[in-house]
Amino acid sequence: MEYNTLGSTDLRVSRLCLGCMTFGEPDRGRHAWTLPEDSSRPIIQRALAGGINFFDTANSYSDGSSEEIVGRALRDFARRDEVVVATKVYHQTGDLAEGLSRPQILRSIDDSLRRLGMDYVDLLQIHRWDYNTPIEETLEALDDVVKAGKARYIGASSMHASQFARALALQTQHGWARFVTMQDHYNLIYREEEREMLPLCAQEGIAVIPWSPLARGRLTRPWGETTARLVSDEFGKTLYSTTEDNDAQIAERLADVAEETGATRAQVALAWLLSKAGVAAPIIGTSREEQLDELLNAVDITLQPEQIAKLETLYLPHPVVGFK
Repeated sequence: MEYNTLGSTDLRVSRLCLGCMTFGEPDRGRHAWTLPEDSSRPIIQRALAGGINFFDTANSYSDGSSEEIVGRALRDFARRDEVVVATKVYHQTGDLAEGLSRPQILRSIDDSLRRLGMDYVDLLQIHRWDYNTPIEETLEALDDVVKAGKARYIGASSMHASQFARALALQTQHGWARFVTMQDHYNLIYREEEREMLPLCAQEGIAVIPWSPLARGRLTRPWGETTARLVSDEFGKTLYSTTEDNDAQIAERLADVAEETGATRAQVALAWLLSKAGVAAPIIGTSREEQLDELLNAVDITLQPEQIAKLETLYLPHPVVGFK
């Protein structure tokens, strides 16, 4: 495993982050395909053994049970100072309403810490932009969370670049804790972030930790091949259903480069992301240990310039999706 510094922070993170939406009690929340605790723990343990020290969850994943499972596993398998733990706030969880008002943020972080069994998280991220709360209220509450020692740093997830720029400017103006990461939707078949968000992050020294780096499994197998999760993933359909013709062409190029390099499609898709300046740690999800082992090997693959060009040249503009 390779490691780098997470943006402007003092956190050293693995080049791959383990996304923990897969871990959660199937009868809680909206995803019946999640893994219960006894199936989740071996994967988390294997990730640690493979050098991953960066774990990303959210208060809303499986109605909080993802945080519970991850917290117990990390307490059993690692020291707290060996891991970097990120969670999120915004979506409805239990009786906590959706949003980023001051009361919602302050309660959410306390609930997350209780479920995780931790005194602090390394990174608290706003999951989406809240159009119903003044952004100043949100940013000041996040600053108070950092001052209270409940989160070491704060980050953001998918939003318009203009919104992110405005938030960063307000944080600087008021001396509030600044966002240090952007968790955005970015992969080989969705590259709209390259237009504005990635240049903004580079200018501001923000680390990029892309979600869905494998397009929710679409870049891991022959195009058109389905799985139970793919069929039931309604959110995933909103991300890619209107661009399938162009995406299929890129997926064919991906298969060609994978054959050239002797790697798998998933490994090449991750290696492409890891070659991008500013990308600190793509967030990978996996439901099997053998899948995880495959993805871990992606950090050892270096693509040649002509291979990167082959993967990129067919891309056409896509509708902006993944957030409002």
